[in-house]
Amino acid sequence: MPSTSYPHYAWAAGHFAVLLGTALTFLGRGAKTYKIAYFGALVSWGIVVYKSLGAPQVNRAYLQRALLDENVQYLLLALYWFLQKPIYITLIPFATFSLFHALTFIRTSVLPKPPAVQKPATGSGQAQQAQQQAVSAGAQASKVIQTWVKANYEKAMLFVAFVEVVLVFGRVLLGAITFQNSLLAPLFFAHFLRLRYYLSPPTRQAFKWVSDRVDQYTVQNPKCPPAVGKAVKVVRELFGIERREGSRTEVGRRSDGGSGTGMDKDFGRRKLSGSGSRQAD
Repeated sequence: MPSTSYPHYAWAAGHFAVLLGTALTFLGRGAKTYKIAYFGALVSWGIVVYKSLGAPQVNRAYLQRALLDENVQYLLLALYWFLQKPIYITLIPFATFSLFHALTFIRTSVLPKPPAVQKPATGSGQAQQAQQQAVSAGAQASKVIQTWVKANYEKAMLFVAFVEVVLVFGRVLLGAITFQNSLLAPLFFAHFLRLRYYLSPPTRQAFKWVSDRVDQYTVQNPKCPPAVGKAVKVVRELFGIERREGSRTEVGRRSDGGSGTGMDKDFGRRKLSGSGSRQAD
């Protein structure tokens, strides 16, 4: 088993707690498992933020770096949901991230890997054969995990973006209207989505899809009351989304935004203990 630092184990344990807590929550175990899931998220994202930014500092440069760091954004979001009345659907994005992190941890830190150079055989024939089979099975499992993660990573990030923009925001907005959650929740989450909009291409893609659907039934619909069109414009201004003359939505000018996951593009290659590492292991 590859050597792994204690913070890395704690980081991985946090992600496994997110997965376990989320599964038990949706199986009807209630608020306690919901809190366990978000406690795990606070541990994992907190470790990464500390590793990447260091100890918190009260100065402008640190605050600017922190506010533009996607791991800080998700850490603050996890803390907010942890302190609020449970809204189960908010666990889905965190559980999706944790699934990929947990799989990568298993592949890089748990499963055995074949030696780079084959050593001469030692010991009895049966013991030697059993050892080779164990290494071979571990290598095959590692390859399967790596292939699956790479094949589904981008799809998962787009899935998370749509869940956040459509399901989570829709839920907290409806919850505020019906007094099922705090009136502050949609405002807080709207600000979070606004940051994600400028930093994450999948989030911009989700916003574009929603915006085009809204235009289809409001702005482009002659039967739609003018008040509805004005309301749509107010929401766009809230998120900082511009609409070009004609119909199409201007979905941001940045093309180098982050993935929205706290993962590096070369995830699976760097350990948590490395300087400046993000959520990916």
